Amino acid sequence: MKKRFAAILFGIGISFPFYLSAQITLPAIIRDSMILQRDTDVNLWGRASSEEKITVTFKRKKIITRADKSGNWKLTLPPEKAGGPYSIEFAGKNKITLNNILFGDIWFCSGQSNMVHQLNIHDVRYAKEIAEANYPEIRQFWVPNVNNLAGPQSDLPSGNWQAAVGENVRPFSAVAYFFAKKIFEEFHIPIGIINASVGGTPIEAWISETGLSDFPSITNIIQKNKDTAYLNSFNRPGNGFRLRQQTDLGLTGEKKWYDITYQPKGWHSINIPGYWEDQGVKDLNGVVWYRKEINIPASMTGKQAKVFLGRIVDADELYINGKQIGNTTYQYPQRRYKVAADVLRPGKNIITIRVTNTAGKGGFVTDKPYSLFAGNDTIDLKGTWQYKVGDVFQPMGRGGGFGGISFPNQPTALYNAMVAPEINYTIRGFCWYQGEANTGKAAEYNRLLPALIKDWRTHWNQGDLPFLNIQLPGFMDYNYLPSESDWAMLREAQLKSLSVANTALTVTIDLGEWNDIHPDNKKDVGERLALTAMRLSYQKDIVFSGPIFQSAEIMDGNKISIRFSNTGTGLITNDNEEPGDFAIAGADKKFVWAKAKIDGDKIIVWNEAVSQPKYVRYAWADNPVHPNLYNKEGLPASPFRTDK
Repeated sequence: MKKRFAAILFGIGISFPFYLSAQITLPAIIRDSMILQRDTDVNLWGRASSEEKITVTFKRKKIITRADKSGNWKLTLPPEKAGGPYSIEFAGKNKITLNNILFGDIWFCSGQSNMVHQLNIHDVRYAKEIAEANYPEIRQFWVPNVNNLAGPQSDLPSGNWQAAVGENVRPFSAVAYFFAKKIFEEFHIPIGIINASVGGTPIEAWISETGLSDFPSITNIIQKNKDTAYLNSFNRPGNGFRLRQQTDLGLTGEKKWYDITYQPKGWHSINIPGYWEDQGVKDLNGVVWYRKEINIPASMTGKQAKVFLGRIVDADELYINGKQIGNTTYQYPQRRYKVAADVLRPGKNIITIRVTNTAGKGGFVTDKPYSLFAGNDTIDLKGTWQYKVGDVFQPMGRGGGFGGISFPNQPTALYNAMVAPEINYTIRGFCWYQGEANTGKAAEYNRLLPALIKDWRTHWNQGDLPFLNIQLPGFMDYNYLPSESDWAMLREAQLKSLSVANTALTVTIDLGEWNDIHPDNKKDVGERLALTAMRLSYQKDIVFSGPIFQSAEIMDGNKISIRFSNTGTGLITNDNEEPGDFAIAGADKKFVWAKAKIDGDKIIVWNEAVSQPKYVRYAWADNPVHPNLYNKEGLPASPFRTDK
């Protein structure tokens, strides 16, 4: 049957600003090499002169529409099966031809830094995957990091589609790439990723003003932020900090402290790794220089080398023999610097590291690699170094640099600039990895996450699109006593979002690192996320989730029986030990560790000291010590509590 094209005027929703131009223009996301959503009507839109006639040609068929009086136009292509490549021509008073277009499935991937983290940041762990990347049918559109407090934007400042081939795969979100790769290898259809994510940002920044209408305190902030005079009162838009005069003695003295002719005086011993506050330097925010002389064998010289410096809080600059090797401006990336072949010398070499810290403990994170590599040789950089303080930052009020606002973190800021421009782009569903920035406000997050889901579904207007959510992994110090936890509370809010229709949760409690908010293992996260898509969106009959708490029953005696959904082919522990990280309490809610055993599809928990148990918790901690409950399909149980 002959397919029918449909066209509508773009007279509602977000409109492009009016330009007195006779040229057809397209939004940044509609570009060469894009992937369009298969098996459904697909939106195309753009700008032209007022009431200009637009002809779109696809597969030798033409569709004709007109721009409205403001120059906005929009049309729909009929459903197309997966495949390509195709070309699409847009013709009016000018012509634009887009090539290498595929039809497949589009996933809108968003959140904060763990969704941002590119394969390039994890290129040691995933060196083989990067080297072998050859997936021209997996493509990513990286949304530029911009924000807007005034209102929704109609377009992005720039953008392009890149295929996961060769070095072009490095900027891909690692989680989104492994998600897309697993789906592609299962169904062999093109997969497009729209990646709109910004590190350190709260959920409210990603929701529209209408989506936040049930949050009066937040809507008050939105209205306040629309006052340009108020925003202009901050000295430096974007973070509210004023540049301070350079007073670092290591850079302002007669000789800089990284200079190979500098003669160190008054330096003290300190260990790497470790924080300086734990080594006799009290309450210092400022600049601390580290220096060490090492002997390099001739076999390591004359070739490119690498330096691994783990993680450093907050910023660092690395110098070897007076040459700057690299720098990182914030604490979270792993420090992996390349050293040119002419830098290292046989014999004595001087390594100098300038570390800047603005809050909390400064220094080198423990349990990370600190080494110099060249060829087949390795020099361990851990141990005793010399240090000297270059600058001490004085606490300052708003005028001196603190007390401003971070524009990207404000309510609606990222929805307006990074989400709104894509809401006309037809997609298959959403992937969401966020929550770290909201861990202090879990009760509010319990309402905000369903609000985000509803808001995005409303704006895309494609029904209850699948919403795939990633639960926070374990992070921070282990606590060997039952305790309260903001991170556990946030995970509970994420778990509760399963009450919203057509949602799924990817549990990652076992994939965290105690000393890194950005754990290195992104592949398992992405592949577990893909399982939820396969079940929820592709209707594949698979076990896609680990055990989820269903109910608890107080048994005769002093035991509690716990039932789960998503047990797959049975409950197990991943280490053949008894289930760990269960705690139990009576009516007083004084939790103690419980013994636990698997009983069919149930877990039985007890503690002889609790004669009348009432409540149970599992893996209830920032970073649980022993969360070993899984189903036989290898997926972990979500943390939970019954004392709500």
